[in-house]
Amino acid sequence: MAPFQFIDRPSPFNTKNGKTLPIFAITPAHIETGTIDPIALDWAKRAGFKAETGALLMVPTADGHLGGALFGLGKNPSDAPFLTGKLARALPAGDWHIETAPLTANRLSLGYGLGSYRFERYKASTSEAPTLLIPSDADATDIKRQLAGVFLARDLINTPTNDMGPEAMEDVFRALGEHYKAKVSVITGDDLLKQNFPLVHTVGRASAQAPRLLELRWGKKGHKRVTLVGKGVTFDTGGLDIKPASSMLLMKKDMGGAANVMGLALMIMDAKLKVDLRVLVPVVENSISANAFRPGDIYRSRKGLTVQIDNTDAEGRLILADALAYADEEDADLIIDMATLTGAARVALGPDLPPFFTDDDDLAHDLTEASLTVDDPMWRMPLYMGYDKDVSARIADLTNAPSGGMAGSITAALFLKRFVTRNKHWAHFDIYGWAQAERPHSPVGGEAQAIRALYHHLRKATA
Repeated sequence: MAPFQFIDRPSPFNTKNGKTLPIFAITPAHIETGTIDPIALDWAKRAGFKAETGALLMVPTADGHLGGALFGLGKNPSDAPFLTGKLARALPAGDWHIETAPLTANRLSLGYGLGSYRFERYKASTSEAPTLLIPSDADATDIKRQLAGVFLARDLINTPTNDMGPEAMEDVFRALGEHYKAKVSVITGDDLLKQNFPLVHTVGRASAQAPRLLELRWGKKGHKRVTLVGKGVTFDTGGLDIKPASSMLLMKKDMGGAANVMGLALMIMDAKLKVDLRVLVPVVENSISANAFRPGDIYRSRKGLTVQIDNTDAEGRLILADALAYADEEDADLIIDMATLTGAARVALGPDLPPFFTDDDDLAHDLTEASLTVDDPMWRMPLYMGYDKDVSARIADLTNAPSGGMAGSITAALFLKRFVTRNKHWAHFDIYGWAQAERPHSPVGGEAQAIRALYHHLRKATA
């Protein structure tokens, strides 16, 4: 059964046995030493092609037809491991294969696949895309699996909130569970209060679409127990502490944490990893209405801790608090939460390098190693307990928005840490979920962050 994808799209890969055009992916040394096809070499020299990073040159046949392409990898191909993604957007339509390349088959194929992503659901017309023949020594099944997970996350984030509110998020979550024969349950609206998820209800109650908690269970008891928690704020106005218009433009991406854990869950289930998987996604829209929660309000969380609302725009940590407390009620070998949580994380590390927080040094080492192995960047940040006092409030147990404006990503992580007290193997990822500039392996728009590394870690840990 093919991996579930939210929006169907043609495969970027060609599985035909018919004729395909060659791509010579080369470095400047190939031209200097003449170690490529003689016709291609002669054309490169005539055209002044230097094989600079990302440069593309079409090569004609003797009778003037398109005969292939030269693609520059630059002097150090390892500096841009997914550079072949650029081919997916630069080549003309047709069927292609890599003739020569100093890259592994898996890396060049995954790079091409990641770069092939197009979000065209709202376009009146679309253009035909090129396809690439996957080399026989590549793990085609796993490459397609990873692409399906990444594309699911990107699709969910890119879809505007009028088509991806809480109800639509539930529909996709249910479809994902149904595809992999997982058990899915949903708690909606006032039932959140009855079943003790008061903060999820508080944040989402002002929306026309009811807040909800989505839960998926898959796998066998006795396998590694992994719980994934994702922030699912389908749109964030900021609440009564309303954001300026410029800050709302990308707020459809505030469910990026949920999108990423769903993409990771797809990879885990499709690979049939030996995992007892649990996925928790609190889904809300942070809207403004007569019943919106207010600055100064105090609410009791699922864990029993009271939280003073000092800023209604710090809502993500509130819904995560209830979900993490729920996750922590069961023993787990690993709890991962992902959220587009703080601007402070972007100030510290920029949009492309998501920080993660954990007290587990062994886990941090393993995740960093996985990150480097698959070129899926992340960086460990400190859970510095010296700032824990800043999370306290004067007349409540906690504040959701410490004053002072410093170390915001750390204090947000310390807030969440208060709700994970039983399980010791926990990591919090403060992702951006968006590519601000086009890169070879991704266009501008929604982005999957850290999930390929997490998948690699889990695959290795459960082998």
